[in-house]
Amino acid sequence: MRVLIVDDEEDIRESIQKLLSLEGIASASAPDGRVALEALRAEVYDAVVTDLKMPNVDGQELLEKVLSAGLRCPVIMISALGDINDAVKALKTGAADYLIKPFDPDELIYKIRAAISNLRRSDEIEAVERTRIPGVRLVGESDAARNIKRVIEKVAKSDTTVLITGESGVGKEVVARQIHALSSRATEPFVAVNIGAVHESLMESELFGHEKGAFTGADERRIGLFELAGSGSLFLDEIGEMPLGLQVKLLRVLQERKIRRLGGSMDIPIAARFLSATNQNVEAMLKTGRMREDLYYRLNVVRIFVPPLRERKDDIPLLSQFLLEKLCTRMARPDARITPEAIRKLMEYSFPGNIRELENVLERALIYADGDVIAPRDLYLGDWQGPRAEMTTGGGDYASGRGSESLEDIERRAIEKALEKWAGNRSKAAAELGISRGTIIKKIKMFGLE
Repeated sequence: MRVLIVDDEEDIRESIQKLLSLEGIASASAPDGRVALEALRAEVYDAVVTDLKMPNVDGQELLEKVLSAGLRCPVIMISALGDINDAVKALKTGAADYLIKPFDPDELIYKIRAAISNLRRSDEIEAVERTRIPGVRLVGESDAARNIKRVIEKVAKSDTTVLITGESGVGKEVVARQIHALSSRATEPFVAVNIGAVHESLMESELFGHEKGAFTGADERRIGLFELAGSGSLFLDEIGEMPLGLQVKLLRVLQERKIRRLGGSMDIPIAARFLSATNQNVEAMLKTGRMREDLYYRLNVVRIFVPPLRERKDDIPLLSQFLLEKLCTRMARPDARITPEAIRKLMEYSFPGNIRELENVLERALIYADGDVIAPRDLYLGDWQGPRAEMTTGGGDYASGRGSESLEDIERRAIEKALEKWAGNRSKAAAELGISRGTIIKKIKMFGLE
């Protein structure tokens, strides 16, 4: 937490800074609004405490400039008893709170903490609405899982950038969330964005934000995910899908720790930690020019490889039980268990779709199992074509012959239904199916669904 104190009286600035120091709050000071604005352009502050009456740029003008620039820090006004009307005007303009001189030091501390907490809460709510939030638990006791946990514990203590690699469905985002949860930023937002699921034309606005009128349809200011992450962690999933033009801008952000919204004229400092992931061969991307080498070296300070499930089959029993508990909760049904024979059947399978495929297999098993015990006969693996007609009642899709569909037919039908549900929106359809936007575009072309 870092607060900027703005007052033209040096003894007041020093006394407030000492008070904040005793509370463990870092601070800096400025003698007027003009100097304060320069400080806000240079560093990230969680709040501003400013006197109302000052030479050059006063508190009201400072507030208006902070709000017009869209800076993410609440402003608390301090005014003399005779300036109540001005303080009320500041509140109507957008000040977070105000105090009357002489003020109670405890009240100042309370108002600072409350203002910062309220902003963080609203940022987190917006971030949650705009990003995916799966579980954060890393499950497994195999040698590979233990090694990943050891690396996570070491990396979490630093603020270095981390690149997480591995096949699709191995749990790269879970690793990123675990790093965040064990770091000093754990109480700050974790903001995840799937680069492959955001249309290229919208990606820059999603990350950087935009000002009102920046382009057709920009009817209001939008805060980007770089800013919503605050002092937390920003996770860029499927970084290999990022266009080269945007890679240049991301590199500049990593180097300068500042962003500029689309249509904006002011550089805004950011404090988030960067984590990224890809299921692609990064070295091959460098050779073909699909990833900038300078960006790669910025992202790849520490690299964590998450091996596929077929290389850590010892984790399947624990993962299966964890996923069953999660599925039973989601499906609002009693807890289920899986027999040792069913576990052995799972461990004999290669799981090309990794943990995501394992979860799908278990969800199907819960649907078709008799009771709350999953046996080998309930597990449909590999080129699953669905239960045969005799396993259905009352007609239905499978009774009408769909039980003999090929895997491609089932996949095609699933994509058609998802696209129909989301009115052709490929990003939303891909998210529902648990695949990347790039993958669904390839499938749409392959199945002739354009």
